[in-house]
Amino acid sequence: MAEESAKMTEQTTVTPTGAAFEERPLEDMVVKVFRTAKVVKGGRRFSFAGLVVVGDRHGTVGIGYAKAKEVPPAVEKAVKDAKKNLRKVSLLGRTIPHEVHGKCRATEVTLVPASPGTGVIAGASARAVLEYAGVADVLTKVHGSTSPKNVVKATMDALMKLRRQEDVESLRGVSIEPIKRW
Repeated sequence: MAEESAKMTEQTTVTPTGAAFEERPLEDMVVKVFRTAKVVKGGRRFSFAGLVVVGDRHGTVGIGYAKAKEVPPAVEKAVKDAKKNLRKVSLLGRTIPHEVHGKCRATEVTLVPASPGTGVIAGASARAVLEYAGVADVLTKVHGSTSPKNVVKATMDALMKLRRQEDVESLRGVSIEPIKRW
């Protein structure tokens, strides 16, 4: 019984309110594997860390980071961590609803909506998060540090700040004129 519920949890994506919606398989991608060395009496002792992005390419994405003595266990632990940290992203078709800035330590990421057919204009770290979140048309710019850990976290921060027009209207109690871009 416990194994069945564990399988259900991994396969079903859950909204922030807790209600399950249409099942979509989660895909994962290794953004970067980090290697560190500790010098001991007998030589160097290596340790590995994995940075992973998991998403369903339809508005749900999560990031994970884990360490281990070997690469495969580090990546497995990072995937498990990413599945625990899944977040829902507000999208407007294949792009984002508005321009947004995300920050993590010395890294600042700017995401700008793009017209259909533009694609994901981003570096490798930001591209992984955006593609697995389901964003197909977006422009990005990274200012400051380009460390993969910080870029991934800043991109997630930016995605979490996105709000759809309907959400803002209901929160404020007013109606907002949509901006026609293309």
